[in-house]
Amino acid sequence: MTITDEDCLAETLAFNERFEAAAASRPARGQRPDAAMLETLRRNRLGGDAPAVRLPQGQDRVVAGGVRVRTFVPDHVDGVYLHIHGGGWAFGSADGQDERLWQLAEQARLAVVSVEYRLAPEHPFPAGADDCEAAARWLVEHASAEFGTGRLLIGGESAGAHLSVMTLLRLRDRHHITGVFRAAHLLFGPYDLSMTPSQRSFGSRALLSNTETIRGSYELFTPGMGTEQRRDPQISPLFADLAGLPSARIVVGTEDPLLDDSLFLAARWQAAGAPAELGVVAGAMHGFTLFSLTITERELRRQRDFLTTAGR
Repeated sequence: MTITDEDCLAETLAFNERFEAAAASRPARGQRPDAAMLETLRRNRLGGDAPAVRLPQGQDRVVAGGVRVRTFVPDHVDGVYLHIHGGGWAFGSADGQDERLWQLAEQARLAVVSVEYRLAPEHPFPAGADDCEAAARWLVEHASAEFGTGRLLIGGESAGAHLSVMTLLRLRDRHHITGVFRAAHLLFGPYDLSMTPSQRSFGSRALLSNTETIRGSYELFTPGMGTEQRRDPQISPLFADLAGLPSARIVVGTEDPLLDDSLFLAARWQAAGAPAELGVVAGAMHGFTLFSLTITERELRRQRDFLTTAGR
């Protein structure tokens, strides 16, 4: 395992300490929220208290017979990036990262299509996965006509990374579609919902995610399921056959309870025969790219570079 950004470790760890100190003023994300809490958390940017900023460059659309997406189309398009947002399958939205997605669209010359998938607990598994699958199939059939290119990429953060892998597996297993999505960019995702060792042992540190918040997210997303049920490959992609998937870039921080998930997924991805670049960021907590840090600037640049060149 190669760890990057050790020159920024002091800054990164100091940010983690400030984040923990402010934990008392943040909503508890691992507990079952009431309607008012859900409304507030879904309105705000992930990781912050301020409402998300909607840009005029974003266009809200309905595709695939009812799935809502938000699109960003620059003047020059060399590919299409299907983005799936994070938020523990219960929070987040397609318009929660307008500024970042528009910047990515312009700099990487990508049409970005962000999926407004249905959220738990109102819509538990498989609703969100169904929406992402439908949006992906729509792109397979219509990307060339809509955006002038058939070069498709997929990716997301946290729960969005999980849903990205699930989407690729569903395309392969249900529709015999492989090779159309040419690369996946996966940021700090959960790939074993029965809980990897790092998830179980992380404890109660008041970072953006810890053992209890993860367990709470799984209860919202897969209510009533036990550990063995959550090991089903249709729920936990770490247990799936990964043959036929595209190249991937898999990123996680050393202070993330989901560290093992990315390490294990990268090893299994490579063993299945596809390239998998693993990025492990020194001192980074779960969701670090949501915050203004040196490591965030670097990671966004790496993501842009990967998506610019992948699948060509």
